Amino acid sequence: MDRWMGKVAVVTGASAGIGLLTAEALVRHGMVVVGLARRKAKMDEGMKNVQEKGKFHAVECDVTKEDNVIKVFDYIKNKFGSVHVLVNNAGGMTKGATTDLSSEELKKIIDLNIVGLLYCTRQAVNLMKESKQEGHIINVGSILGHRVAYIEKFYFNVYPATKFAVRALTETMKDELRDYPIRFTHISPGVVKTEFFDVAGADPSMLEVSPALNSEDVADAIVYVIGTKPHVHIPELSIRHMNDYYK
Repeated sequence: MDRWMGKVAVVTGASAGIGLLTAEALVRHGMVVVGLARRKAKMDEGMKNVQEKGKFHAVECDVTKEDNVIKVFDYIKNKFGSVHVLVNNAGGMTKGATTDLSSEELKKIIDLNIVGLLYCTRQAVNLMKESKQEGHIINVGSILGHRVAYIEKFYFNVYPATKFAVRALTETMKDELRDYPIRFTHISPGVVKTEFFDVAGADPSMLEVSPALNSEDVADAIVYVIGTKPHVHIPELSIRHMNDYYK
């Protein structure tokens, strides 16, 4: 990670869980981290005890709103010059079966999981092209982006479809930008203990009986991928608890 010291990383969904732990880890490795989330106060609270070599900048941003994203990346360009690492972690889920969801609910999840990722990636890539420096984009997907699981009385609705899309977009953009020194990695976590399941209305007992990763486990994997040598490309990394039985 030495070559990334002082470089700029943007982490979306940085107010909790995987995003917060990833931001913390990158700061401790000496990066300047810009955390994006709608809950700025929660980012500040989560990072208040981190006083390492890097610096953390919490910025309130709704990644589903194009004007928010453009404004944030303009701020990054003016303050830091460029961005070198982007971790697209923001994502979400909603309760209910697919055909029971309102149009508003459907659009909300698709915008958050797909469109927001595209907005951030587009702006980051533009800055990376301008700087002509090494860049790395990490898209946090899910094992549900490879195969849809069935869990009784739990509705994944459009979530797996959005994660299939994230995986496809990662591969597509990697190929489109093959002439630039920009690496793309798709991370596919299994079950992770985060507030994600509370929002989705999961039965708390599900996490009690299913072995699950911690957010730190996924953050460690992200740091590992970023820290590989420039000639090493890890396009896909799946990470799950060794006893995870949701196959």
